[in-house]
Amino acid sequence: MTRRLTPAERLASAEKDLLLEELAEQSSWDQFLVEQAVFHFGQRHDEWSCNDLRDVLPELGHGFLGAAINSLRTAGIIAHTGRMVPSTQVNTHGHRISVWQLTDKGRQIAAKRRDGRNQQQAEAA
Repeated sequence: MTRRLTPAERLASAEKDLLLEELAEQSSWDQFLVEQAVFHFGQRHDEWSCNDLRDVLPELGHGFLGAAINSLRTAGIIAHTGRMVPSTQVNTHGHRISVWQLTDKGRQIAAKRRDGRNQQQAEAA
């Protein structure tokens, strides 16, 4: 009996042309967590690239990073700064990747969430 591959192994062995929909179908919850991590990281850094995020995400999150970035960009929460940096992933041979920042919309969402947490803490005290 062959053992089942873990999600990380499936993502690592997937062809380059794995469709975004297939990736999202594997676990929308994992993608949601990575989106939250990207949003949280963006609140603490003026600009960042996927190089920065790969350093702080667990290995499983790496496979969902592109989908999370695309989702947040499409929603208008993050935007490309116009700058590119070389990828630090060995298998990419230093291809150029985007540098991102929160948009005004992203900062407004962050402020509302922060205000909501502050209000909950004040009510709990």
